[in-house]
Amino acid sequence: MSEPSPTLALTQTQRLQMILAPQLRQSLEMLQLPILELRSLIQQEMERNPTIEESLIKAEPLEVEPGTLQKDAADPEEKKELDFSQEIQALSKLDDEWRDYFLQDVRSSSYSEEDEEKRRFFFDSIPQRESLQEHLLTQLNLSGLSEEDRKIGELLIGSIDDDGYLATQIEELAASTGYDPRRLEDLLAVVQDFHPVGVGARDFRECLLLQLERLGKGDTLATEIVRHHLEALGARKYQEIAKALKVNVEDVQQAAKLIATLDPKPGRMYSSDAPTYVLPEVIVQKVDGKYVVFLNDDQLPHIRISAHYRKLLEDPATTPEVREYIQEKIRSGAFLIKSIHQRQRTIHRIASEIVAAQSEFLEHGVTHLKPLTMAEVAKAVGVHETTVSRAVSGKYMQTPVGMFEMKFFFTPGIKTADGKEVSNKTVKEMIANLVAREDPAKPLSDQEIVEKLHAQGIQIARRTVAKYRLLLRIPPSHMRKSL
Repeated sequence: MSEPSPTLALTQTQRLQMILAPQLRQSLEMLQLPILELRSLIQQEMERNPTIEESLIKAEPLEVEPGTLQKDAADPEEKKELDFSQEIQALSKLDDEWRDYFLQDVRSSSYSEEDEEKRRFFFDSIPQRESLQEHLLTQLNLSGLSEEDRKIGELLIGSIDDDGYLATQIEELAASTGYDPRRLEDLLAVVQDFHPVGVGARDFRECLLLQLERLGKGDTLATEIVRHHLEALGARKYQEIAKALKVNVEDVQQAAKLIATLDPKPGRMYSSDAPTYVLPEVIVQKVDGKYVVFLNDDQLPHIRISAHYRKLLEDPATTPEVREYIQEKIRSGAFLIKSIHQRQRTIHRIASEIVAAQSEFLEHGVTHLKPLTMAEVAKAVGVHETTVSRAVSGKYMQTPVGMFEMKFFFTPGIKTADGKEVSNKTVKEMIANLVAREDPAKPLSDQEIVEKLHAQGIQIARRTVAKYRLLLRIPPSHMRKSL
């Protein structure tokens, strides 16, 4: 029996599916953007949308008299005009609210043209960092070498990676270019004499030796350890090194301290990676004994709908095509302003809840950081937990005790003996303090740290202590021991 041949058929199915509208998607993305990226987005929108303009905060909003665009609504097209005139009135009200919102911040009450110039100067004067290769080439051009030697030097510099190491072997360079390997070695020695110290090394050991040589420590115990016992040094086998070199363990420890001050990646100070600039989204200040939350609105342009385009809508000579275009752009601009306004209010409300919950941290430091979840803040603010996650993503808070990423304040809790909870960051701080005060000759084991924490009422497992110790980059007890 032959199988039935495949056929084509049309079927209809119904299903429920959630699709985000473009405007809602834009609002969510705007909520997630840090302040610098938000400023860039606003500038891009101002370039694309001619109906959006920037003004000083003190500038009075431009009003449109209610009813100036109202007509007889008998005709459908005229009904459209009537509806849009209501939007124009809403825009006037939005301008008032937007201005009042900025003026709520006491720090903005003295905003002036000079402040505006300072803000623009800050964003327009981002420096261009010199790369490692550019830095080395500048020194090469000042070295007085012949033209051919400079070409070889440029070849070597081009083979140095961002960490400052020669990424290609001399033999490979000689085989691919035809240059004498000995000449390449000589010119590599010239490059290795450049700044930063240790650049051009072929491996980690040579990098350290170059730095010790520049420090005048070429004939010391530290150089001997790096040259012949680097692996044992990494494992902190001081006694083994002392026995092999026939010196005291104390001398080995002093040499290890000197080696620890050397830079294992000298090229990183000239990293070509673009620097990351961080501005606080929220500023917390103590006013009359209470912590008050301010938003860093000084860094955002104050935008509004241009009066020129509003007047074009009122002008009878404006063609329907132009009128439709202006209406579309004004709607887009109005939604942008509303989204910014909503973003700022949401962040302000979330930050206020965080500050209210973490007031003891602001007074006494990280040891008083309380457990806090995004779900708790979301319930207090009246938004979804994902909204809180978006609102704090990439945002920073400037407090009297330092600048912190807003996510820093959300930590799970660890129960104490009396049934209360403390933040895991508090426990990490306690572990770090215990290790800092330990006897170097008898460092605390993970179990001993557990017992000391239990004595302070912190119920914690040994594996949790080991995990936190690793996160704090604290080596195990046998590697912390000093004889």
